[in-house]
Amino acid sequence: MEKRHLKGLSLLTLTWLAVTGCGGIGKMNKYVENIKYTVDPNPLIVQGDSVAVNVNGNFPGKYFYKKAQVELTPTLTYTGGETPFKTAFFQGEGAVGNNTVIPYETGKAFNYMHKVAYTPSMAESELVVKILGKQGKEGKKQLEFDPVKIADGVITTPYLMMSDDKVLLAKDAFVRITDHTQDATLNYLVNSSVVRPNELKDADIKAMTDFFKMMKTNPNIVAKSLSVDAWASPEGELSKNENLADDRAKSAKSWAKGELLRAKSDSAKLDAFYTLTARGEDWEGFKRAMQASTTVPDKELVLRVLEMYPDVTKREEEIKNMAATYKEIADQILPQLRRSEMKLNYQRVGKTDAQLTEMSSTMPDSLNVEELLFAATLTTDINEQLRIYKETERVHPTDYRGANNVGYIYMMQNKMAEAESQFQKANTIMDNPVSTNNLGVVARLRGDRKKAAELFAKASAAGPEVKYNQGLLNIQNGDYSAANSNMAGAKSFNSALAKMLGGDAAGAQALLDGSTEKDSAMGHYLAAIIAARQSNCDGVRSHLGMAVQKDASLREKAMKDLEFRNCKDNLGL
Repeated sequence: MEKRHLKGLSLLTLTWLAVTGCGGIGKMNKYVENIKYTVDPNPLIVQGDSVAVNVNGNFPGKYFYKKAQVELTPTLTYTGGETPFKTAFFQGEGAVGNNTVIPYETGKAFNYMHKVAYTPSMAESELVVKILGKQGKEGKKQLEFDPVKIADGVITTPYLMMSDDKVLLAKDAFVRITDHTQDATLNYLVNSSVVRPNELKDADIKAMTDFFKMMKTNPNIVAKSLSVDAWASPEGELSKNENLADDRAKSAKSWAKGELLRAKSDSAKLDAFYTLTARGEDWEGFKRAMQASTTVPDKELVLRVLEMYPDVTKREEEIKNMAATYKEIADQILPQLRRSEMKLNYQRVGKTDAQLTEMSSTMPDSLNVEELLFAATLTTDINEQLRIYKETERVHPTDYRGANNVGYIYMMQNKMAEAESQFQKANTIMDNPVSTNNLGVVARLRGDRKKAAELFAKASAAGPEVKYNQGLLNIQNGDYSAANSNMAGAKSFNSALAKMLGGDAAGAQALLDGSTEKDSAMGHYLAAIIAARQSNCDGVRSHLGMAVQKDASLREKAMKDLEFRNCKDNLGL
Protein backbone atom coordinates (compact mmCIF):
# COMPACT_ATOMS: atom_id res chain seq x y z
CA MET A 1 0.00 0.00 0.00
CA GLU A 2 2.70 2.49 0.94
CA LYS A 3 4.81 1.69 -2.11
CA ARG A 4 1.85 2.18 -4.43
CA HIS A 5 1.16 5.54 -2.83
CA LEU A 6 4.75 6.67 -3.32
CA LYS A 7 4.69 5.45 -6.85
CA GLY A 8 1.56 7.48 -7.55
CA LEU A 9 3.13 10.54 -5.96
CA SER A 10 6.19 10.17 -8.16
CA LEU A 11 3.99 10.04 -11.24
CA LEU A 12 2.19 13.24 -10.21
CA THR A 13 5.50 14.96 -9.62
CA LEU A 14 6.81 13.93 -13.00
CA THR A 15 3.60 15.16 -14.64
CA TRP A 16 3.93 18.56 -12.96
CA LEU A 17 7.55 18.82 -14.00
CA ALA A 18 6.51 18.15 -17.54
CA VAL A 19 3.90 20.87 -17.37
CA THR A 20 6.20 23.41 -15.75
CA GLY A 21 9.37 22.42 -17.52
CA CYS A 22 11.34 24.15 -20.22
CA GLY A 23 8.80 23.65 -22.96
CA GLY A 24 5.48 24.36 -21.19
CA ILE A 25 3.40 26.98 -19.43
CA GLY A 26 5.78 26.91 -16.48
CA LYS A 27 8.54 28.30 -18.67
CA MET A 28 6.12 30.82 -20.16
CA ASN A 29 5.39 32.05 -16.62
CA LYS A 30 9.09 32.23 -15.82
CA TYR A 31 9.60 34.63 -18.74
CA VAL A 32 6.21 36.35 -18.55
CA GLU A 33 7.85 39.77 -18.27
CA ASN A 34 9.24 39.30 -21.79
CA ILE A 35 5.77 40.04 -23.11
CA LYS A 36 5.84 43.73 -24.08
CA TYR A 37 2.96 46.11 -23.47
CA THR A 38 2.32 49.69 -24.48
CA VAL A 39 -0.71 51.23 -22.76
CA ASP A 40 -2.63 54.26 -24.00
CA PRO A 41 -3.36 56.31 -22.01
CA ASN A 42 -0.94 55.72 -19.21
CA PRO A 43 -2.07 56.44 -16.55
CA LEU A 44 -5.63 55.54 -17.43
CA ILE A 45 -8.17 58.34 -17.22
CA VAL A 46 -11.87 58.34 -16.51
CA GLN A 47 -13.93 59.64 -19.44
CA GLY A 48 -17.71 59.70 -19.49
CA ASP A 49 -17.93 57.57 -16.32
CA SER A 50 -15.85 54.85 -17.96
CA VAL A 51 -12.22 53.84 -17.93
CA ALA A 52 -10.96 52.75 -21.34
CA VAL A 53 -7.72 50.99 -22.09
CA ASN A 54 -5.87 50.44 -25.35
CA VAL A 55 -3.03 47.92 -25.13
CA ASN A 56 -0.57 47.12 -27.88
CA GLY A 57 1.19 43.93 -26.87
CA ASN A 58 3.76 41.56 -28.33
CA PHE A 59 4.54 37.92 -27.59
CA PRO A 60 8.24 37.43 -28.43
CA GLY A 61 9.55 34.65 -30.66
CA LYS A 62 10.24 31.24 -29.09
CA TYR A 63 8.04 32.17 -26.13
CA PHE A 64 4.57 30.78 -26.79
CA TYR A 65 4.56 26.99 -26.22
CA LYS A 66 2.91 25.31 -29.22
CA LYS A 67 0.32 23.39 -27.23
CA ALA A 68 -0.38 26.14 -24.68
CA GLN A 69 -3.48 28.32 -24.32
CA VAL A 70 -3.48 31.68 -22.60
CA GLU A 71 -6.31 33.77 -21.11
CA LEU A 72 -5.02 37.33 -20.71
CA THR A 73 -7.06 39.73 -18.54
CA PRO A 74 -5.99 43.36 -17.89
CA THR A 75 -7.20 44.13 -14.38
CA LEU A 76 -7.45 47.23 -12.23
CA THR A 77 -6.41 46.31 -8.70
CA TYR A 78 -7.01 48.50 -5.64
CA THR A 79 -7.44 48.26 -1.92
CA GLY A 80 -10.34 45.97 -1.21
CA GLY A 81 -10.84 44.56 -4.68
CA GLU A 82 -10.24 44.56 -8.38
CA THR A 83 -12.07 45.17 -11.66
CA PRO A 84 -11.17 43.00 -14.65
CA PHE A 85 -11.46 44.14 -18.23
CA LYS A 86 -12.61 41.55 -20.77
CA THR A 87 -10.40 38.53 -21.31
CA ALA A 88 -8.39 37.98 -24.51
CA PHE A 89 -7.71 34.42 -25.64
CA PHE A 90 -4.55 33.14 -27.38
CA GLN A 91 -3.17 29.71 -28.28
CA GLY A 92 -0.06 28.06 -29.64
CA GLU A 93 0.27 26.55 -33.08
CA GLY A 94 -0.42 23.01 -31.84
CA ALA A 95 -3.28 23.79 -29.46
CA VAL A 96 -6.87 22.91 -30.23
CA GLY A 97 -9.27 25.86 -30.32
CA ASN A 98 -10.45 28.93 -32.21
CA ASN A 99 -8.41 31.60 -30.45
CA THR A 100 -5.75 33.91 -31.85
CA VAL A 101 -2.75 31.78 -32.83
CA ILE A 102 0.71 32.88 -31.73
CA PRO A 103 3.51 31.33 -33.88
CA TYR A 104 6.26 29.84 -31.78
CA GLU A 105 9.18 30.94 -33.93
CA THR A 106 8.21 34.53 -34.67
CA GLY A 107 5.80 35.45 -31.93
CA LYS A 108 3.07 37.97 -32.70
CA ALA A 109 1.84 41.43 -31.83
CA PHE A 110 -1.72 42.02 -30.68
CA ASN A 111 -4.03 44.93 -29.94
CA TYR A 112 -6.57 45.03 -27.15
CA MET A 113 -9.27 47.62 -26.39
CA HIS A 114 -11.97 47.63 -23.75
CA LYS A 115 -13.56 49.81 -21.09
CA VAL A 116 -15.24 49.33 -17.72
CA ALA A 117 -17.49 51.50 -15.59
CA TYR A 118 -15.61 53.74 -13.19
CA THR A 119 -15.94 53.32 -9.44
CA PRO A 120 -14.35 55.61 -6.81
CA SER A 121 -12.08 52.78 -5.63
CA MET A 122 -10.18 53.00 -8.91
CA ALA A 123 -8.79 56.42 -8.00
CA GLU A 124 -5.85 54.65 -6.32
CA SER A 125 -5.16 51.58 -8.43
CA GLU A 126 -2.78 49.83 -10.78
CA LEU A 127 -3.37 48.14 -14.10
CA VAL A 128 -1.92 44.64 -14.12
CA VAL A 129 -2.13 41.79 -16.60
CA LYS A 130 -3.33 38.50 -15.20
CA ILE A 131 -2.66 35.41 -17.31
CA LEU A 132 -4.08 31.96 -16.90
CA GLY A 133 -2.01 29.36 -18.80
CA LYS A 134 -3.59 26.09 -19.92
CA GLN A 135 -2.08 22.94 -21.31
CA GLY A 136 -3.03 19.37 -22.06
CA LYS A 137 -6.24 17.79 -23.18
CA GLU A 138 -9.11 20.30 -22.92
CA GLY A 139 -6.73 22.57 -20.98
CA LYS A 140 -7.09 20.65 -17.77
CA LYS A 141 -3.58 21.54 -16.67
CA GLN A 142 -3.65 25.20 -15.58
CA LEU A 143 -1.21 27.71 -14.10
CA GLU A 144 -1.80 31.28 -12.97
CA PHE A 145 1.15 33.38 -14.15
CA ASP A 146 2.70 36.05 -11.99
CA PRO A 147 0.74 39.34 -12.49
CA VAL A 148 2.63 42.06 -14.35
CA LYS A 149 1.96 45.76 -13.78
CA ILE A 150 1.63 47.60 -17.08
CA ALA A 151 0.24 51.02 -16.10
CA ASP A 152 -0.60 53.28 -13.21
CA GLY A 153 -4.16 53.68 -12.09
CA VAL A 154 -6.87 56.11 -13.02
CA ILE A 155 -6.74 59.91 -13.34
CA THR A 156 -10.05 61.41 -12.20
CA THR A 157 -9.57 65.03 -13.30
CA PRO A 158 -12.93 65.20 -15.19
CA TYR A 159 -14.64 64.83 -11.81
CA LEU A 160 -13.28 68.23 -10.80
CA MET A 161 -16.20 69.70 -12.78
CA MET A 162 -18.18 72.19 -10.71
CA SER A 163 -21.96 72.43 -10.72
CA ASP A 164 -22.21 75.97 -12.02
CA ASP A 165 -25.37 75.29 -14.04
CA LYS A 166 -27.05 78.38 -15.45
CA VAL A 167 -30.49 78.73 -13.87
CA LEU A 168 -32.41 81.45 -15.70
CA LEU A 169 -34.40 84.34 -14.31
CA ALA A 170 -37.30 85.42 -16.53
CA LYS A 171 -36.52 89.04 -17.34
CA ASP A 172 -38.80 92.05 -17.09
CA ALA A 173 -39.62 94.30 -20.03
CA PHE A 174 -39.82 97.43 -17.90
CA VAL A 175 -39.21 100.69 -19.79
CA ARG A 176 -39.27 103.81 -17.66
CA ILE A 177 -39.84 106.26 -20.52
CA THR A 178 -42.24 105.30 -23.30
CA ASP A 179 -43.35 107.22 -26.41
CA HIS A 180 -47.04 107.89 -27.11
CA THR A 181 -49.29 110.05 -29.29
CA GLN A 182 -52.62 111.82 -28.89
CA ASP A 183 -54.39 112.29 -32.25
CA ALA A 184 -57.24 114.50 -33.45
CA THR A 185 -58.58 115.65 -36.84
CA LEU A 186 -60.12 118.98 -37.83
CA ASN A 187 -62.43 118.88 -40.85
CA TYR A 188 -63.27 121.90 -43.03
CA LEU A 189 -65.89 123.11 -45.46
CA VAL A 190 -65.05 123.20 -49.16
CA ASN A 191 -62.55 125.94 -50.06
CA SER A 192 -62.28 126.96 -46.38
CA SER A 193 -59.60 126.88 -43.71
CA VAL A 194 -61.80 128.21 -40.92
CA VAL A 195 -62.05 126.06 -37.78
CA ARG A 196 -65.80 125.77 -37.16
CA PRO A 197 -67.24 125.77 -33.60
CA ASN A 198 -69.27 122.64 -34.34
CA GLU A 199 -66.10 120.82 -35.31
CA LEU A 200 -64.69 121.46 -31.82
CA LYS A 201 -67.48 119.34 -30.35
CA ASP A 202 -66.15 116.16 -31.95
CA ALA A 203 -64.98 113.52 -29.46
CA ASP A 204 -61.36 113.42 -30.67
CA ILE A 205 -61.02 117.22 -30.45
CA LYS A 206 -62.51 117.28 -26.94
CA ALA A 207 -60.19 114.44 -25.92
CA MET A 208 -57.16 116.38 -27.13
CA THR A 209 -58.31 119.50 -25.27
CA ASP A 210 -58.71 117.50 -22.06
CA PHE A 211 -55.31 115.90 -22.56
CA PHE A 212 -53.69 119.35 -22.87
CA LYS A 213 -55.21 120.28 -19.50
CA MET A 214 -54.15 117.03 -17.85
CA MET A 215 -50.51 117.40 -18.92
CA LYS A 216 -49.99 120.37 -16.63
CA THR A 217 -51.10 118.42 -13.55
CA ASN A 218 -49.26 115.19 -14.37
CA PRO A 219 -45.47 115.50 -14.11
CA ASN A 220 -45.09 112.02 -15.67
CA ILE A 221 -46.41 113.31 -19.01
CA VAL A 222 -43.86 115.26 -21.06
CA ALA A 223 -44.97 116.86 -24.35
CA LYS A 224 -42.27 116.63 -27.05
CA SER A 225 -43.84 118.05 -30.25
CA LEU A 226 -47.03 118.61 -32.18
CA SER A 227 -47.24 117.88 -35.90
CA VAL A 228 -49.97 118.95 -38.32
CA ASP A 229 -50.56 117.38 -41.76
CA ALA A 230 -53.17 119.15 -43.86
CA TRP A 231 -54.94 118.23 -47.14
CA ALA A 232 -57.48 119.53 -49.63
CA SER A 233 -60.01 117.40 -51.53
CA PRO A 234 -58.89 116.71 -55.12
CA GLU A 235 -61.74 118.34 -57.05
CA GLY A 236 -60.38 121.95 -56.89
CA GLU A 237 -57.59 123.58 -58.81
CA LEU A 238 -54.15 122.25 -57.94
CA SER A 239 -52.54 125.59 -57.02
CA LYS A 240 -55.58 126.61 -55.00
CA ASN A 241 -55.58 123.27 -53.18
CA GLU A 242 -51.91 123.62 -52.26
CA ASN A 243 -52.52 127.03 -50.72
CA LEU A 244 -55.66 125.74 -49.04
CA ALA A 245 -53.77 122.86 -47.44
CA ASP A 246 -51.17 125.31 -46.15
CA ASP A 247 -53.86 127.58 -44.67
CA ARG A 248 -55.55 124.61 -42.99
CA ALA A 249 -52.23 123.54 -41.39
CA LYS A 250 -51.82 127.05 -40.00
CA SER A 251 -55.39 127.21 -38.69
CA ALA A 252 -54.97 123.86 -36.93
CA LYS A 253 -51.75 125.05 -35.33
CA SER A 254 -53.47 128.25 -34.22
CA TRP A 255 -56.25 126.28 -32.56
CA ALA A 256 -53.85 123.86 -30.84
CA LYS A 257 -51.56 126.65 -29.67
CA GLY A 258 -54.50 128.51 -28.16
CA GLU A 259 -55.62 125.43 -26.25
CA LEU A 260 -52.08 124.76 -25.02
CA LEU A 261 -51.80 128.35 -23.82
CA ARG A 262 -55.08 128.03 -21.94
CA ALA A 263 -53.76 124.82 -20.41
CA LYS A 264 -50.57 126.70 -19.38
CA SER A 265 -48.30 124.32 -21.29
CA ASP A 266 -44.61 125.24 -21.19
CA SER A 267 -44.25 124.19 -24.84
CA ALA A 268 -47.08 126.33 -26.28
CA LYS A 269 -44.94 129.35 -27.23
CA LEU A 270 -42.01 127.40 -28.69
CA ASP A 271 -41.98 127.57 -32.50
CA ALA A 272 -39.80 124.45 -32.66
CA PHE A 273 -42.57 122.53 -30.89
CA TYR A 274 -44.76 122.66 -34.02
CA THR A 275 -44.20 120.98 -37.39
CA LEU A 276 -46.57 121.89 -40.23
CA THR A 277 -46.81 119.94 -43.47
CA ALA A 278 -49.18 121.01 -46.29
CA ARG A 279 -49.90 117.86 -48.32
CA GLY A 280 -51.93 119.50 -51.13
CA GLU A 281 -54.87 117.65 -52.69
CA ASP A 282 -55.48 114.14 -51.44
CA TRP A 283 -55.92 112.00 -54.56
CA GLU A 284 -54.62 108.85 -52.80
CA GLY A 285 -56.99 109.47 -49.91
CA PHE A 286 -59.84 109.83 -52.39
CA LYS A 287 -59.07 106.43 -53.92
CA ARG A 288 -58.86 104.75 -50.52
CA ALA A 289 -62.17 106.28 -49.41
CA MET A 290 -63.86 105.21 -52.64
CA GLN A 291 -62.58 101.65 -52.32
CA ALA A 292 -63.74 101.46 -48.71
CA SER A 293 -67.18 102.92 -49.43
CA THR A 294 -70.22 100.67 -49.27
CA THR A 295 -72.67 103.25 -50.62
CA VAL A 296 -71.15 104.70 -53.82
CA PRO A 297 -72.62 102.84 -56.81
CA ASP A 298 -70.27 101.75 -59.59
CA LYS A 299 -67.26 102.83 -57.50
CA GLU A 300 -64.81 100.58 -59.36
CA LEU A 301 -65.99 102.00 -62.70
CA VAL A 302 -65.68 105.54 -61.34
CA LEU A 303 -62.10 104.92 -60.23
CA ARG A 304 -61.12 103.36 -63.55
CA VAL A 305 -62.52 106.33 -65.43
CA LEU A 306 -60.73 108.84 -63.19
CA GLU A 307 -57.41 107.00 -63.51
CA MET A 308 -57.67 107.36 -67.29
CA TYR A 309 -56.78 111.05 -66.88
CA PRO A 310 -53.11 111.53 -66.07
CA ASP A 311 -53.61 115.27 -66.48
CA VAL A 312 -54.40 116.57 -62.99
CA THR A 313 -56.56 119.47 -64.21
CA LYS A 314 -58.72 117.17 -66.33
CA ARG A 315 -59.05 114.71 -63.44
CA GLU A 316 -60.13 117.48 -61.07
CA GLU A 317 -62.85 118.46 -63.57
CA GLU A 318 -64.03 114.86 -63.83
CA ILE A 319 -64.18 114.50 -60.03
CA LYS A 320 -66.43 117.57 -59.93
CA ASN A 321 -68.64 115.98 -62.55
CA MET A 322 -68.74 112.71 -60.63
CA ALA A 323 -69.62 114.54 -57.42
CA ALA A 324 -72.50 116.22 -59.22
CA THR A 325 -73.66 112.85 -60.52
CA TYR A 326 -73.11 110.81 -57.37
CA LYS A 327 -74.44 112.50 -54.24
CA GLU A 328 -72.53 110.01 -52.06
CA ILE A 329 -69.20 111.34 -53.37
CA ALA A 330 -70.13 114.92 -52.59
CA ASP A 331 -71.61 114.18 -49.17
CA GLN A 332 -69.44 111.34 -47.85
CA ILE A 333 -66.14 111.05 -49.69
CA LEU A 334 -64.92 114.57 -50.36
CA PRO A 335 -65.75 116.18 -46.95
CA GLN A 336 -63.51 113.76 -45.04
CA LEU A 337 -60.55 114.70 -47.24
CA ARG A 338 -60.69 118.41 -46.30
CA ARG A 339 -58.79 118.08 -43.07
CA SER A 340 -55.85 118.74 -40.74
CA GLU A 341 -54.50 115.77 -38.80
CA MET A 342 -52.89 116.77 -35.49
CA LYS A 343 -50.55 114.47 -33.58
CA LEU A 344 -49.25 115.35 -30.14
CA ASN A 345 -46.07 113.38 -29.46
CA TYR A 346 -45.38 112.90 -25.76
CA GLN A 347 -43.48 110.68 -23.35
CA ARG A 348 -44.86 108.92 -20.34
CA VAL A 349 -42.25 108.76 -17.56
CA GLY A 350 -42.64 105.75 -15.29
CA LYS A 351 -42.28 105.48 -11.55
CA THR A 352 -38.93 106.11 -9.92
CA ASP A 353 -36.89 103.32 -8.33
CA ALA A 354 -37.85 104.61 -4.90
CA GLN A 355 -41.54 104.61 -5.82
CA LEU A 356 -41.37 101.10 -7.21
CA THR A 357 -39.56 99.81 -4.12
CA GLU A 358 -42.10 101.42 -1.80
CA MET A 359 -45.16 100.37 -3.80
CA SER A 360 -43.97 96.79 -4.19
CA SER A 361 -44.29 96.56 -0.42
CA THR A 362 -47.28 98.78 0.39
CA MET A 363 -49.49 98.44 -2.70
CA PRO A 364 -48.18 95.71 -5.06
CA ASP A 365 -51.62 95.25 -6.60
CA SER A 366 -51.30 98.72 -8.18
CA LEU A 367 -48.16 97.77 -10.15
CA ASN A 368 -48.19 96.06 -13.50
CA VAL A 369 -46.19 92.90 -14.03
CA GLU A 370 -43.21 94.67 -15.59
CA GLU A 371 -42.99 97.12 -12.69
CA LEU A 372 -43.10 94.34 -10.10
CA LEU A 373 -40.48 92.24 -11.86
CA PHE A 374 -38.24 95.28 -12.20
CA ALA A 375 -38.75 96.20 -8.52
CA ALA A 376 -37.23 92.84 -7.56
CA THR A 377 -34.01 93.80 -9.35
CA LEU A 378 -33.63 96.92 -7.17
CA THR A 379 -32.61 94.90 -4.12
CA THR A 380 -29.83 92.40 -3.44
CA ASP A 381 -31.70 90.86 -0.50
CA ILE A 382 -32.65 87.40 -1.74
CA ASN A 383 -35.53 87.12 0.72
CA GLU A 384 -36.95 90.46 -0.43
CA GLN A 385 -36.62 89.34 -4.03
CA LEU A 386 -38.54 86.20 -3.15
CA ARG A 387 -41.31 88.25 -1.53
CA ILE A 388 -41.69 90.46 -4.61
CA TYR A 389 -41.71 87.50 -7.00
CA LYS A 390 -44.38 85.83 -4.89
CA GLU A 391 -46.42 89.03 -5.06
CA THR A 392 -45.93 89.04 -8.84
CA GLU A 393 -47.18 85.45 -8.98
CA ARG A 394 -50.25 86.40 -6.90
CA VAL A 395 -51.16 89.67 -8.63
CA HIS A 396 -50.44 88.43 -12.16
CA PRO A 397 -51.17 84.67 -12.09
CA THR A 398 -51.37 84.34 -15.88
CA ASP A 399 -47.76 85.47 -16.38
CA TYR A 400 -45.30 82.56 -16.09
CA ARG A 401 -42.42 84.81 -15.04
CA GLY A 402 -43.55 85.21 -11.45
CA ALA A 403 -43.72 81.45 -10.88
CA ASN A 404 -40.40 80.85 -12.65
CA ASN A 405 -38.59 83.52 -10.66
CA VAL A 406 -39.86 82.17 -7.35
CA GLY A 407 -38.32 78.87 -8.46
CA TYR A 408 -35.08 80.69 -9.34
CA ILE A 409 -34.78 82.02 -5.78
CA TYR A 410 -35.54 78.57 -4.37
CA MET A 411 -32.62 77.21 -6.41
CA MET A 412 -30.38 79.89 -4.91
CA GLN A 413 -31.58 78.67 -1.50
CA ASN A 414 -30.83 75.02 -2.37
CA LYS A 415 -34.53 74.11 -2.25
CA MET A 416 -34.50 72.00 -5.37
CA ALA A 417 -37.84 70.22 -4.88
CA GLU A 418 -39.68 73.51 -4.33
CA ALA A 419 -37.86 75.06 -7.30
CA GLU A 420 -38.80 72.19 -9.59
CA SER A 421 -42.45 72.57 -8.62
CA GLN A 422 -42.34 76.27 -9.50
CA PHE A 423 -40.67 75.65 -12.88
CA GLN A 424 -43.31 73.07 -13.72
CA LYS A 425 -46.03 75.52 -12.69
CA ALA A 426 -44.50 78.21 -14.91
CA ASN A 427 -44.49 75.85 -17.88
CA THR A 428 -48.13 75.00 -17.17
CA ILE A 429 -49.02 78.70 -17.39
CA MET A 430 -47.06 78.97 -20.65
CA ASP A 431 -44.65 76.47 -22.10
CA ASN A 432 -41.46 78.54 -22.27
CA PRO A 433 -37.74 77.90 -22.85
CA VAL A 434 -36.60 79.67 -19.66
CA SER A 435 -38.44 77.32 -17.29
CA THR A 436 -37.63 74.34 -19.52
CA ASN A 437 -33.91 75.11 -19.17
CA ASN A 438 -34.30 75.33 -15.42
CA LEU A 439 -36.02 71.93 -15.32
CA GLY A 440 -33.05 70.61 -17.32
CA VAL A 441 -30.70 71.91 -14.62
CA VAL A 442 -32.74 70.12 -11.97
CA ALA A 443 -32.62 66.89 -13.99
CA ARG A 444 -28.83 67.09 -14.43
CA LEU A 445 -28.22 67.78 -10.76
CA ARG A 446 -30.32 64.71 -9.95
CA GLY A 447 -28.22 62.59 -12.27
CA ASP A 448 -30.74 62.18 -15.11
CA ARG A 449 -28.53 63.28 -17.98
CA LYS A 450 -30.81 61.88 -20.67
CA LYS A 451 -33.78 63.94 -19.50
CA ALA A 452 -31.58 66.99 -19.01
CA ALA A 453 -30.30 66.71 -22.59
CA GLU A 454 -33.87 66.51 -23.92
CA LEU A 455 -34.93 69.57 -21.94
CA PHE A 456 -31.89 71.62 -22.95
CA ALA A 457 -32.50 70.78 -26.62
CA LYS A 458 -36.06 72.05 -26.25
CA ALA A 459 -34.92 75.21 -24.42
CA SER A 460 -32.35 76.43 -26.96
CA ALA A 461 -34.24 79.69 -27.57
CA ALA A 462 -33.60 80.78 -23.97
CA GLY A 463 -30.07 81.94 -24.79
CA PRO A 464 -26.38 80.97 -24.60
CA GLU A 465 -26.76 79.81 -21.00
CA VAL A 466 -28.53 76.71 -22.32
CA LYS A 467 -25.51 75.80 -24.44
CA TYR A 468 -23.28 76.21 -21.40
CA ASN A 469 -25.50 73.77 -19.51
CA GLN A 470 -25.24 71.36 -22.44
CA GLY A 471 -21.46 71.74 -22.14
CA LEU A 472 -21.62 70.44 -18.56
CA LEU A 473 -23.38 67.32 -19.84
CA ASN A 474 -20.72 66.98 -22.54
CA ILE A 475 -17.95 67.01 -19.91
CA GLN A 476 -19.74 64.36 -17.89
CA ASN A 477 -20.25 62.26 -21.00
CA GLY A 478 -16.60 62.61 -22.02
CA ASP A 479 -17.33 64.55 -25.23
CA TYR A 480 -14.83 67.37 -24.76
CA SER A 481 -15.03 68.61 -28.35
CA ALA A 482 -18.78 69.24 -27.97
CA ALA A 483 -18.19 70.79 -24.55
CA ASN A 484 -15.71 73.28 -26.01
CA SER A 485 -18.15 74.14 -28.78
CA ASN A 486 -21.08 74.66 -26.42
CA MET A 487 -19.02 76.66 -23.93
CA ALA A 488 -17.41 78.87 -26.57
CA GLY A 489 -17.02 82.41 -25.25
CA ALA A 490 -17.42 81.43 -21.60
CA LYS A 491 -14.51 81.98 -19.22
CA SER A 492 -15.05 79.73 -16.24
CA PHE A 493 -13.47 76.90 -14.30
CA ASN A 494 -15.50 74.37 -16.28
CA SER A 495 -14.79 75.83 -19.71
CA ALA A 496 -11.08 75.76 -18.83
CA LEU A 497 -11.42 72.16 -17.63
CA ALA A 498 -13.11 71.15 -20.89
CA LYS A 499 -10.41 72.90 -22.93
CA MET A 500 -7.65 71.09 -21.02
CA LEU A 501 -9.35 67.69 -21.22
CA GLY A 502 -9.66 68.28 -24.96
CA GLY A 503 -5.87 68.62 -25.19
CA ASP A 504 -5.37 72.40 -25.24
CA ALA A 505 -3.58 73.21 -21.98
CA ALA A 506 -2.50 76.71 -23.06
CA GLY A 507 -6.04 77.59 -24.12
CA ALA A 508 -7.31 76.23 -20.83
CA GLN A 509 -5.02 78.53 -18.87
CA ALA A 510 -6.24 81.56 -20.82
CA LEU A 511 -9.87 80.70 -20.00
CA LEU A 512 -9.05 80.09 -16.35
CA ASP A 513 -7.21 83.41 -16.10
CA GLY A 514 -10.36 85.19 -17.27
CA SER A 515 -12.65 83.41 -14.84
CA THR A 516 -13.89 84.40 -11.40
CA GLU A 517 -12.55 81.10 -10.00
CA LYS A 518 -8.91 81.71 -10.91
CA ASP A 519 -7.89 82.71 -7.36
CA SER A 520 -9.94 80.05 -5.58
CA ALA A 521 -8.42 76.89 -4.13
CA MET A 522 -9.78 74.76 -6.97
CA GLY A 523 -8.77 77.39 -9.51
CA HIS A 524 -5.15 77.06 -8.39
CA TYR A 525 -5.48 73.26 -8.29
CA LEU A 526 -6.65 73.21 -11.92
CA ALA A 527 -3.85 75.62 -12.85
CA ALA A 528 -1.40 73.14 -11.29
CA ILE A 529 -2.78 70.33 -13.46
CA ILE A 530 -2.54 72.56 -16.54
CA ALA A 531 1.09 73.27 -15.64
CA ALA A 532 1.77 69.55 -15.17
CA ARG A 533 0.38 68.79 -18.62
CA GLN A 534 2.84 71.32 -20.00
CA SER A 535 5.75 69.73 -18.04
CA ASN A 536 6.06 72.87 -15.93
CA CYS A 537 6.94 71.55 -12.48
CA ASP A 538 7.68 75.04 -11.12
CA GLY A 539 4.15 76.05 -12.04
CA VAL A 540 2.80 72.89 -10.42
CA ARG A 541 4.61 73.67 -7.16
CA SER A 542 3.53 77.32 -7.15
CA HIS A 543 -0.16 76.69 -7.82
CA LEU A 544 -0.38 73.70 -5.48
CA GLY A 545 1.10 75.83 -2.73
CA MET A 546 -1.64 78.44 -3.24
CA ALA A 547 -4.33 75.76 -3.46
CA VAL A 548 -3.28 74.08 -0.22
CA GLN A 549 -2.96 77.47 1.49
CA LYS A 550 -6.62 78.14 0.69
CA ASP A 551 -7.82 74.57 1.33
CA ALA A 552 -5.55 72.31 3.39
CA SER A 553 -7.51 69.19 2.40
CA LEU A 554 -6.10 69.45 -1.12
CA ARG A 555 -2.63 68.48 0.12
CA GLU A 556 -3.53 64.81 0.52
CA LYS A 557 -5.35 64.81 -2.83
CA ALA A 558 -2.36 66.32 -4.60
CA MET A 559 0.06 63.80 -3.11
CA LYS A 560 -1.98 60.95 -4.66
CA ASP A 561 -3.02 62.66 -7.89
CA LEU A 562 -1.39 60.97 -10.89
CA GLU A 563 -1.58 64.26 -12.81
CA PHE A 564 1.51 65.27 -10.83
CA ARG A 565 3.43 61.99 -11.20
CA ASN A 566 6.22 63.58 -13.24
CA CYS A 567 6.73 66.29 -10.63
CA LYS A 568 6.18 64.21 -7.50
CA ASP A 569 9.64 65.02 -6.13
CA ASN A 570 9.11 68.74 -6.63
CA LEU A 571 5.62 69.41 -5.24
CA GLY A 572 6.82 71.37 -2.22
CA LEU A 573 4.02 69.97 -0.03
